[in-house]
Amino acid sequence: MTDFVLARKSRNIASNLVHIFLNILLGLGAVLITVFSGSPLLGILLVLMSKWRVFAVRSRYLLLNLKSNLVDIIVGISVVLLSYYSGTALLPVHFILMAFYTIWLLIIKPRSSESAALVQSLVAVFLGVTTGTFLAANTSSIIAVLVAFLVGYAASRHVLVQINDKNFILTTLVCGMIFAEVAWLGDSWSIVYTFGNSGIRLPQEAIILTIFAFVYNYARQTMVRRQDDFRFKDILAPVLFGLTLIAIIVLFFSDPIFNI
Repeated sequence: MTDFVLARKSRNIASNLVHIFLNILLGLGAVLITVFSGSPLLGILLVLMSKWRVFAVRSRYLLLNLKSNLVDIIVGISVVLLSYYSGTALLPVHFILMAFYTIWLLIIKPRSSESAALVQSLVAVFLGVTTGTFLAANTSSIIAVLVAFLVGYAASRHVLVQINDKNFILTTLVCGMIFAEVAWLGDSWSIVYTFGNSGIRLPQEAIILTIFAFVYNYARQTMVRRQDDFRFKDILAPVLFGLTLIAIIVLFFSDPIFNI
């Protein structure tokens, strides 16, 4: 019996080590293969291959699986596309993306608490909207609008499903529409903050929508949790904090040639 327990523990340790190794390999490989190939296709394919369980189901479960994994897919594809748009020469931003994606896979993504779901959704918002901004600059503004809608929908759904919100379908669609509207308005006044020669570029729109997503989802979580006992004062502090931050960014950091 003791030998069986020891053997089982050994298999579990070995399985965990393999799991960690494969995630590190994915975190590094998704960026490096994109940079060295000069194309995002292989990196995106690698990310999608890592999600093979999402697609290995009966057709009637496929859409549900995709919705449930949208946040993770958005983060993975965003990392690949941001690596691609940063160029084919290795820059500090590429190492940052590799480190972040590895941390995402090993630490952030596996967590399932309400606070973890909120953090995961905010990461997807920031990276997804940033990617949408760069996609629109190289294609069409309609791309930014569609990407923003998808990101807003996925991020909101990720949080509200976690807290068992019965009205999450309407709420997620509203959130997606708000994101799309902001993306449409922001397309005519796109401001990107750069950090020297590091390759790091942060669109103002991504920062604003991340702040909005935090306030929106925090408020919704509080409303669902408190239900009949909800009072506006319960969310007053984060709402004022978010509005103040957005006002400061728009009023004082909206010079189109502003560089950090």
